[in-house]
Amino acid sequence: MSDLLLRRPLGPGRVVAVSLAMGTLLIAVCCASMLLGTAEISIDQALALFHSAEGTGGERSRLILLDIRLPRILLAALVGFALALGGVVFQALLRNALADPFILGVSGGSAFGAVIGILLGFTLGFGVPAMSFAGALLTLVLLLSTGMRRIGVESSTILLTGVIINAFFTAMIMFFVSISADAKLHSMLYWLYGDLSQANDSYLYIIAPTLFASLLLVYSFANRLNLLTAGEDSALRMGVDVAKTKLVLLVVVSVMIGTVVAFSGLIGFVGLIVPHLARMAFGSDHRLLIPVAALGGASFLVMADTLARTIIAPSELPVGVISAFVGAPFFLYLLLGKGSRWARS
Repeated sequence: MSDLLLRRPLGPGRVVAVSLAMGTLLIAVCCASMLLGTAEISIDQALALFHSAEGTGGERSRLILLDIRLPRILLAALVGFALALGGVVFQALLRNALADPFILGVSGGSAFGAVIGILLGFTLGFGVPAMSFAGALLTLVLLLSTGMRRIGVESSTILLTGVIINAFFTAMIMFFVSISADAKLHSMLYWLYGDLSQANDSYLYIIAPTLFASLLLVYSFANRLNLLTAGEDSALRMGVDVAKTKLVLLVVVSVMIGTVVAFSGLIGFVGLIVPHLARMAFGSDHRLLIPVAALGGASFLVMADTLARTIIAPSELPVGVISAFVGAPFFLYLLLGKGSRWARS
């Protein structure tokens, strides 16, 4: 079935149809997640919110569904969307199957900023996210002033620079974690494994416009990404400005990832696995791969966060723990069982 999909010509109608199907799946996952949690909410109670439900039961359901669960589900969808989109871009630009949204060290910088914010006593509402985003911007500045000088020459320079930056910030984080008090240590570790429990409407108003603008810009580069995956020399012969394309996309995606990570913490595997699954199912044409992977990442993270808040209820796990538990074994299965097919996609 997958081989037939790969051989079919790609037209606008197919892109729209597949995107609508993935969007429908995302809506279904979000609706199911709304009904799952520590407090049991029936379908009838949920539907009653569309009417003038009165009384204690109606107000309780409204509070749980609309004020607590819905913002968290929407945040999970936006973060998953961004992480998968970032994974698609970095895997194409660097032509590296193991590239993910954190490959340039943005995660290390964000985590370092968040840890400093927690140590300074900032709140998880906006203080820690602001420090986290500042850390991501610091990483981007370091990258632009060092490895990006040779961006048009070789991608290995970008990879090595990202590894070095991440290693440095990881060492700094471990130092501060080691000297932290128990209360702050818990907040640090929880954030470092992904935390969506602080979700609110204000977060969504910041992330959604940033993500929308990033998606439009990335999609406008879809054809150039197709050429880059065939090789930089081939792309140059086809008239692609490789250096400019890399610079624009790396900066845009890094800012996008820095924004979502500031409000969600570090969540691994979404940007690594989901783009591969989309590529295996629908091929490597980025005109289709970008929306499929992004919507798939949103659905995946909503499901992962639903498990994180229900599997040990009334307590909950960091969502990054669930994504790693699910992602790591599945990733090994794909590598061992379908590696050659993966490479041909």
